[in-house]
Amino acid sequence: MTWAGRKVLVTGAGGFIGSHLVERLVELGAHCRAMVRYNSAGSRGWLDGVANPGGRLEVVAGDVCDRDSVAGAVRGIDVVFHLAALIGIPYSYQAPASYVRTNIEGTLNVLECARELGVERVVHTSTSEVYGTARYVPIDEAHPLQPQSPYSATKIGADQLALSFERSFRLPVVIIRPFNTYGPRQSARAVIPTIISQCLVDGRVRLGRLTPTRDLNFVSDTVEGFVLAGTSPSVVGQVINLGSGREISIGDLARKIADLMKASIKIEDQRVRPVESEVERLCAASGRAKELLGWKSRVPLEEGLVWTIEWIKRHADRYRSGVYAV
Repeated sequence: MTWAGRKVLVTGAGGFIGSHLVERLVELGAHCRAMVRYNSAGSRGWLDGVANPGGRLEVVAGDVCDRDSVAGAVRGIDVVFHLAALIGIPYSYQAPASYVRTNIEGTLNVLECARELGVERVVHTSTSEVYGTARYVPIDEAHPLQPQSPYSATKIGADQLALSFERSFRLPVVIIRPFNTYGPRQSARAVIPTIISQCLVDGRVRLGRLTPTRDLNFVSDTVEGFVLAGTSPSVVGQVINLGSGREISIGDLARKIADLMKASIKIEDQRVRPVESEVERLCAASGRAKELLGWKSRVPLEEGLVWTIEWIKRHADRYRSGVYAV
């Protein structure tokens, strides 16, 4: 199925992955309604700098916690990509109720409106954090779900709601579960922009624990997984991991970035999460993505890091290296 002329909605469209997904869908010819969270400054997030070829991009402000604004955004749409969420793990320790409202109740609003308005497919965004520390690797979709933060607990809840709507009401839902996406536009709360921005300033890298491992995937690869999930047959009711199957420790990642930037660094282990909350190991099994979507991670880590470093150098004013962003 081609995207040309298709009407799609992306919630969370002003964010890191959402803005890249919007750009890709418009590039493929879709008419894209991009829902961004209302703010008094009128900012559209990362969409402020996105082109609008052929007038195929429509930006609407609202809040997924408000059912009426969700209904207005969903009306007339063929495919919904639901990315809107609160995602900062440290902040979820401070304000867990806000994560319940946005991630669970907001998802419920999207599902109910999609059902009532006859949407053809909902692509719901999960996260590898729902698995917690790996009991075995690589992690497949059958791995137990282990909420090790309020954030991951609310994402598990949202995933289960989405699956229940497919099973109870036959709403065509597919769940995409990305592992550790990185790239241009990612906020300073994520580890890669944190390392890069600190290397740019004084070469002193302040991190949490250095031993946890992550499966890192460049944003263009993650976006292609979403695009394929919106069109591929035989994926409704499925949960699909998107990951490279390669893992790297946070300490080794910091040293790799420093080498690429020709920086001398001192790593300080000081930003530690609550006991039992840190996810120690993430490494994806993506056989289902290959089988059902024809997808695999294509951008090598070193190449993606170079692109990300160059982008952050050009936008260094957006990063405050001495501030711990939650």
